[in-house]
Amino acid sequence: MDYKILLIKYAEIGTKGKNRYVFEEMMCKRMRARLKPHGKFEVRREYGRIFVEAFSDYDFDDVMQALGTVFGIVGICPVRVVEDLTYESISKAVCEYIGEEYPDKNFTFKVNARRNNKSFPKTSMELNCDLGADLLNCYQDLKVDVHKPDVLLQVEVRNVAYIYSRTIPGPGGLPVGTNGKGMTLLSGGIDSPVAAYMIAKRGVSVEAVYFHAPPYTSERAKQKVIDLAKLVSQYAGPIKLHIVNFTDIQLAIYDNCPHDELTIIMKRIMYKMAQELALENDCQCIITGESIGQVSSQTSQSLYVIDRAADKLPVFRPCIGLDKQEIIDISEKIGTYETSILPYEDCCTTFVAKHPVTRPSLEAIEKSEQALVGKIEDLYKKAIENIEVVNCW
Repeated sequence: MDYKILLIKYAEIGTKGKNRYVFEEMMCKRMRARLKPHGKFEVRREYGRIFVEAFSDYDFDDVMQALGTVFGIVGICPVRVVEDLTYESISKAVCEYIGEEYPDKNFTFKVNARRNNKSFPKTSMELNCDLGADLLNCYQDLKVDVHKPDVLLQVEVRNVAYIYSRTIPGPGGLPVGTNGKGMTLLSGGIDSPVAAYMIAKRGVSVEAVYFHAPPYTSERAKQKVIDLAKLVSQYAGPIKLHIVNFTDIQLAIYDNCPHDELTIIMKRIMYKMAQELALENDCQCIITGESIGQVSSQTSQSLYVIDRAADKLPVFRPCIGLDKQEIIDISEKIGTYETSILPYEDCCTTFVAKHPVTRPSLEAIEKSEQALVGKIEDLYKKAIENIEVVNCW
């Protein structure tokens, strides 16, 4: 069956009261952008509903995949439209719909009608009873089950009548752009793309920073991160990726600081840079992919010491309570896993200590960082001034 109308369902947006239209409009804007390559569509809001109407031929699976990346959508319902608002026309369309949609009629059903157009002569309850009786007359194998039906047939009577029974799940969440903007520390691993995806699902627009260390990390490692940003952008929208040349700073840390503290000190400087970039780009938070206890630099003590380097913005960690398998499951769902496991090292793994400290004290780390005074300031400034920006979408 060719569907010219899709009904878009949302959940959490419906709790936003007087601000609901802001969330609806942001979601509609994102839907238009995702649908643009797939044909001519109109996305419109109508009395607490959002509809997508097709004005050209389109590939159904491609459109479902595109809409499945728009946060805020919890369900996509392919709809049959009846423009002639008479009971006879609606009944005929309901019988035709069941006949075309379900070749095997051996199932239970329930009709759930909503009469939003109060000028229609039958009430919602009358529509439920009469349409159910008409379907039983049309198809002898059908049975009614009002408690747990195999098929829940929805009929909405508005300025036209909408008939549907299938709901294709959407990603849920809140539309991107409704909750500010954050700067994500994006590496080539599994965790940080998942963190960017999860924060975007809560409505936060995403920019990203990647710390590159040539020649210790290759151009392929850099391309891998760009590719990950592009994959995440399918959900989060266009991502501006800031690529920082971190080699000289890392070497200075390696030459002047205790090796068991390398990872902690390196991450503190990364957080400082990420905070500076975030403030310059109107971001209200820093986002990272740490999961507590996963590695030595992700103990509660380590995270406390690292966080103190970012003194102006909060640090959000969407993966903090997930174990590795849960993070992998999400990465597979969003399509980043296969890219993340490509064997191109990032700067963190290249300079990791053999026996890193797991319970650092802030006082000890700050004392070790004093060895960098007079040696790192110019390197830091040079790295900031020579950032490469890649727009990923």
